[in-house]
Amino acid sequence: MVAIVLVIAAVAIPDLLHARIVANQAAAVENVRTLTNASIVYSSTYGNGFPNSLATLGGPLPASCTGAVLIDKILSTAPHQKSGYTYDYVPQGAALPVNGTCPQGYSQFLIAAVPSQFGFTGQLSYCSDKTGVIRFDLTGKKAASIADCNALPALQ
Repeated sequence: MVAIVLVIAAVAIPDLLHARIVANQAAAVENVRTLTNASIVYSSTYGNGFPNSLATLGGPLPASCTGAVLIDKILSTAPHQKSGYTYDYVPQGAALPVNGTCPQGYSQFLIAAVPSQFGFTGQLSYCSDKTGVIRFDLTGKKAASIADCNALPALQ
């Protein structure tokens, strides 16, 4: 009887782990898409370029240029981890003139998502910039720059 349970567990556990990795990767792609869209909406709404941090995209109501309430609290609050991935937002390019009380805006940004534990929570890393194209890295490494991100293959 114990042998039968062990055989079933040996077959089922790898499938369960693989299913969790696939689900985490799908969630990471959707979160990168959400962060990219929120950054573009922020820029269009407040007119001071792209935000300087994930915290600027979050925040409590009422929405403002210091807390746009465009993403959920989990993504906007350090350590920016959700569904087995860690998210990073790095403003890039030229710093734009300060618009009133709004934080400094930028002409570009880089969003990256990397597995919290490579091989256990995910096997691919993802990145995106203002073009909205989501790219992936089979090694799970974080793209260090927009150029590095754009050198990766795009999701289809």
